[in-house]
Amino acid sequence: MPPLLLLLLPVLSPALAWIPVEDWESGNVTASVGDSGQCVCQVYLPDTTFPADRVQHMQEVNMDMMVEVNIQKNKLVSYQGKVEIYLEELKNLTVRVVMLQTNADDYIKLDFELLRIELREFEALVSQLKFSLNSSSPLFDSLYTEIRNMTLIVNQLETYDKSNLQVIRIEFAKLQKKLQDCQKEQEFSNPDIGNCNHTGIISVSKPTVVQLNGHLSSSYVYGVWGRDSKPNRGYESLHFFGAYSAPHVYDLYLYTSYEKLILRNLFKHYDLPSEWVGTGDNYILRGHAIYYQHNSPFSMTKLNLTTGKYDYRVIAAASTAFSYRYSENQNIDFAADENGLWVMYASHASMGKIVLAKVDEHSFGITEEWNTGAYKQLAGNAFMACGVMYVTRSVDLNTEEIYYAYDTKTKQEKLLNIQFNKFQEQYSSLDYNPIDQKLYMYNNGYYVAYNVKFNRV
Repeated sequence: MPPLLLLLLPVLSPALAWIPVEDWESGNVTASVGDSGQCVCQVYLPDTTFPADRVQHMQEVNMDMMVEVNIQKNKLVSYQGKVEIYLEELKNLTVRVVMLQTNADDYIKLDFELLRIELREFEALVSQLKFSLNSSSPLFDSLYTEIRNMTLIVNQLETYDKSNLQVIRIEFAKLQKKLQDCQKEQEFSNPDIGNCNHTGIISVSKPTVVQLNGHLSSSYVYGVWGRDSKPNRGYESLHFFGAYSAPHVYDLYLYTSYEKLILRNLFKHYDLPSEWVGTGDNYILRGHAIYYQHNSPFSMTKLNLTTGKYDYRVIAAASTAFSYRYSENQNIDFAADENGLWVMYASHASMGKIVLAKVDEHSFGITEEWNTGAYKQLAGNAFMACGVMYVTRSVDLNTEEIYYAYDTKTKQEKLLNIQFNKFQEQYSSLDYNPIDQKLYMYNNGYYVAYNVKFNRV
């Protein structure tokens, strides 16, 4: 009868189960013949957990080692004190490793490096003792295995994904920051479209950079983009459009949806005739008509997209001497909001301050005007929202600020401090759209959009 092979294996802990066989450096294999002639193979694998009773085991190992020391005490006189000191340190290390396992987020990379240094020192002492005693006692092997086990755990804790260590804490901090930003952005996610029951704008979201302009060229520094603020039923929906100038505008590009704009799937291209060429970056698409500035004569102009008819109205007081600080030729600036169509300009009579006027969309005439306290040449741009004119100015290269507001209902003006980020330093147009309560900015050739939050009452 062939001899039986009996293989004794300890149960692997979950933390060690994933370690490859070649990495089980601390394992020991012994073979012997049993009483019945069977082969007995004993494999000792490291246990990666360090319960509190491990300290007691270390003390028992110490007592057994002292017996071994007494046998060869002549050789151990110089080592006994060291063994007692290091065993006490091993007890301390065991406690620290247990703390690492349970509170890894309280430790940094330096803690693990210090642990490894102390473990290496302890391992060196045991090896020195073993060599000095010329002994292969199981007590030394057991102690050596304990040290190797502890080294494995320290290394695993530092690299194991479930341990909230230094790198993971950094990533966690990043995630927390993203969560905070997401929570802030959620404040803009449910706008109350069409409702002006509020006291004005209180914040502007971070910029959303849609894409480079329709020509995919950074050379088109000046321009405008947006959507129809009053779509007409029964007509082809012209949600988004683009116009590019340097400084004159000869072409208008219309798209039927946001997706078509992204894909540059053009619906219609308007090649403006020479007598109706536009100037500046002040175009508004509203009610299936485009409103813009025309310089011969200097006037506000309307292109009816349904009939293809052009029309213009001269504003006698408007002057070509005043424009926004980021671009020239924005002398007559159109805006649209929940209350209708508006136009803004400056005159010599107003000493360069913005004059706000309400436009009748049917007669294409001005019905009422308001003198404001905002100097146009100091402003980055201006827009309307719920009958209130908001004016911006530059704070620094990356930051713009809504600093001024004029309420046409109360005829009151006030200073604000609502800052928002610019994608690039200069932008040529900024318009509010009441359909989605967004700001549309043409920022140095890029389509940029913002969400607006109002102070609801």
